[in-house]
Amino acid sequence: MTGITIALSKGRIFEETAPLLKAAGIIPLDDPETSRKLILETNRPEVRLIVVRASDVPTYVQYGAADMGIAGKDVLNEHGGNGLYQPLDLQIARCRMMVAVPEGFDYENAVRQGARLRVATKYLQTAREHFAKKGVHVDLIKLYGSMELAPLVGLADAIVDLVSSGGTLKANHLVAVEEIMQISSRLVVNQAALKLKREQIQPILDIFAETVANTSP
Repeated sequence: MTGITIALSKGRIFEETAPLLKAAGIIPLDDPETSRKLILETNRPEVRLIVVRASDVPTYVQYGAADMGIAGKDVLNEHGGNGLYQPLDLQIARCRMMVAVPEGFDYENAVRQGARLRVATKYLQTAREHFAKKGVHVDLIKLYGSMELAPLVGLADAIVDLVSSGGTLKANHLVAVEEIMQISSRLVVNQAALKLKREQIQPILDIFAETVANTSP
């Protein structure tokens, strides 16, 4: 029997995925937060987990290095979803993709007057599509971290980033002015694997779907 490989990222997604895995009878033999292993065996010999960067999950699944994985809608939008089957919104790791600006910056007026804005983000595709739909001219600046710093030092007028509690924005005197989309994590499956390994994959999909249905508000 050919095994199943599931790609996950550390942190919040892994933590909130654990109950779904447990419901499917899958328990890692090592703690991903403390282990240095990148391939984690589980209590089921035919199932293993690989630990990758969140932004790499769709790529591992697309090219068949993993049969399935869990990735945020933000990551999938940037990736484009090519070669991926997305059967289920898991309703975990929820947050919002927002436009944020420094306190006192009149964003609505700037947009209304047709100002060309400098926007810092690591979500270039999402930001480009959002501002294009609004007819707003922007210069996008690619950053990988500490997005909130960009407006504070004059690098950008605004940022596009994920917002959960809003505490980081507030601490850095930024305010969220526009919601682009709601974000949650999705189950993604390699299309070829779904055909070739359906007998192994489908029961996991069914249990995940049932668990999500029973826990959703």
